[in-house]
Amino acid sequence: MESITLDATDLQLLDWLQRDATLPNQTLAERVHVSPPTCLRRVRRLREAGLIERQVAVLDTHRLGALLGYGLSCIVEVSLDRQDTTALDAFEARAVADAEVQQCWRVSPGPDFVLVVHTRDMPGYLALSQRLFTADANVRNVRAFFSTKRAKMDTRVGLPVGEA
Repeated sequence: MESITLDATDLQLLDWLQRDATLPNQTLAERVHVSPPTCLRRVRRLREAGLIERQVAVLDTHRLGALLGYGLSCIVEVSLDRQDTTALDAFEARAVADAEVQQCWRVSPGPDFVLVVHTRDMPGYLALSQRLFTADANVRNVRAFFSTKRAKMDTRVGLPVGEA
């Protein structure tokens, strides 16, 4: 990864792309006050530097769940008996490999991991808990918090830019 210095235009580009990565290059260029070729070159540079990890569609799990007739979201705290590097890495590898784990955070202090999980329903959560928690002799404690309402979900990182 190349060393990169960010200026105000780079920060504005990153901010706009976090809001809507589908903006056409022409529109993005107009919003940050640069020419379209400059905009394209800068965005390519930001991608190559690894600052733009990937572009995805963020689904509304509550609306999707209502249409499909299911959906259970929860935050899960996991504490392990042993916290040596091998034990932490082993649990983390199993958690990130599970499709129903949307996010996996190694945290401190408190639990060792916080997971954001979305399953089809409570039996789906039970199956996940059997796979990840019960089957692992090193898992000491699990606390799950089931979502009753999502008030906010944002993926944007706060950047030092003026009001865009």
